[in-house]
Amino acid sequence: MNEIRSARYKKLVQTISYLPHFLSWVILGGILATWLADVGIINNLLMALKIIKEPISYLAEPQYFWSIIITSDIWKELGWSAIIYLAAITGVSPEMYEAATIDGAGRFQKMFYVTLPSIKGTITILFILAVSGILNSNFDQILVLKNQLNETSSNVIDVYVYQVGLRQSRFSYATAVGLIKSLISLVLLLSANFITKRMNNTSLF
Repeated sequence: MNEIRSARYKKLVQTISYLPHFLSWVILGGILATWLADVGIINNLLMALKIIKEPISYLAEPQYFWSIIITSDIWKELGWSAIIYLAAITGVSPEMYEAATIDGAGRFQKMFYVTLPSIKGTITILFILAVSGILNSNFDQILVLKNQLNETSSNVIDVYVYQVGLRQSRFSYATAVGLIKSLISLVLLLSANFITKRMNNTSLF
């Protein structure tokens, strides 16, 4: 997006990519359920392209659940997450690009030797935060898309804590599970912070 020269096209792409972030998973879950239904647009498109011969109930098949979760989460958050990187890129000194141009660097060479090294700190911080949250699942997303048919794949830690704590009223047990999960996340955070500090001298603390 940073390399797009047409300001109008860039704004259009930004608006389309940012829009899903502002919609709740209740709305997006309904959209996905409609798209992935037996008579939904996904099945109709795949059958029109001769990729499949008969409709597939994607949300009823456990093997498709995590592919749907990952793809839909990327679709929802990609544009919003890009804001952080675009903000970091705008902070790169134009003089560095001018010097690279004088040295004969092309666009891809500028990306690899100027842009990426300049936003290394931002990439590192976001990487540390991502590693520390690796056990977290998007509770709203999974709760909306899960059902009895895909329960073998959709019963993650957060859903388990919800079912045990609120539905079964085992509050102390659910608290213990959540606490253990938080401790593991803390260990992952400290480990990622230590490794990145040793590798490129960039860390959260």
